[in-house]
Amino acid sequence: MHGAQLNGGGNVAPTSIQSGLDRPMKFSRGEHVEDSRQEYFISLVDLLQVVWRRLWIIILMTFVLAGSAMAFSLTRTPMYEASITILVGQEQRADVPANLGSDVMGLQQLTRTVADLVDTRPIAETVIQDLGLRITPQEFIENMEVEQVPETQVVEVTYRDPDPEKAQTITNAIGKAFSDQVSEVSTSANAITATVWEEAASPKTPVSHTPLRNGIIAAMLGCMLGLMLAFLLEYLDDSWRSPEEAERVSGVPTFGVIRSFELPKATKG
Repeated sequence: MHGAQLNGGGNVAPTSIQSGLDRPMKFSRGEHVEDSRQEYFISLVDLLQVVWRRLWIIILMTFVLAGSAMAFSLTRTPMYEASITILVGQEQRADVPANLGSDVMGLQQLTRTVADLVDTRPIAETVIQDLGLRITPQEFIENMEVEQVPETQVVEVTYRDPDPEKAQTITNAIGKAFSDQVSEVSTSANAITATVWEEAASPKTPVSHTPLRNGIIAAMLGCMLGLMLAFLLEYLDDSWRSPEEAERVSGVPTFGVIRSFELPKATKG
């Protein structure tokens, strides 16, 4: 059985002859010939060759995603973040003996409940009214973040605003409004207390205006997407680039190669 590879037009110029008649062959379905004693494995060299051939795709994806992320970060308004620390406690009756273990566990569970009440509409409406803010309660709550420090009676409240001084003022107002409302609704002998342990300070640097970090993360993501796209295109590409690759894929020995070349164009007289 004879096989040959033709590349391009022009005069026939065979440059290599390979003999494969002494190699045992067997025919498989689809009229493909394969070596029964050999299997094809993708080597590291093959992977590096794929990366080299499709390097422009990887570079393009990396620069596009990194540039887009940095441009988006630069166009966004920088946000400043201020935070306060609230300590949740409970007043104890003098005639009731205290059990430290049960009290601590109960206060920690109570703190989780208290944390869920900070970012609610009553607190937002109170702060908006006290400071005369032109913002809806829903928008106010979206800029606020509340989190209980695990296994403690401490609640951290954070507020974001484009103005650092305003972020500080609003955050401190949240602590005062919440502490006052807790005192109003809890007036029993074992009253719950919410004390602002640490007031907010004026933030010096923005927290969301980080184009360099966003660009680096986007570049890493773009590199991974570029690699995936490169290997996908390589998988979909069914062309043969060398006589060895044609022989390896088809199983047919290469007896001759016709190289492609361009004929000089005739000059007009």
